[in-house]
Amino acid sequence: QVKLVESGGGLVQPGASLKLSCATSGFTFSHYALAWFRQAPGKERDFIAAIGWNPGDTFYGHLMKGRSTIARNNAENTVNLEMNNLTPEDTGLYYCAATPSVNSWSFAATYSDWGQGTQVTVSS
Repeated sequence: QVKLVESGGGLVQPGASLKLSCATSGFTFSHYALAWFRQAPGKERDFIAAIGWNPGDTFYGHLMKGRSTIARNNAENTVNLEMNNLTPEDTGLYYCAATPSVNSWSFAATYSDWGQGTQVTVSS
């Protein structure tokens, strides 16, 4: 059974940095592409970043481009998202997602498996 569990969220002040982690199990990790999405209250799920089967293949959406870094660890079956210079607009539920094949990196429908999300709140 595919399982993705996000962690690392919390309450931070504007300008802070945060690292989210996604622990996975139940599938051959190296055969899956992975991504992070964010859903703000009352809004749709938005693409942040994705990483392909090759750790060097990374893709970023406009939301946090230049302020985020996605990385995968095939030995530990984890994918991380490092974020910096956070603003209140970055508040939301952050999801990890996985897929064995990709049509479009930024479309939520591309991803077959999802975690439950970790809440990030940016507030002073």
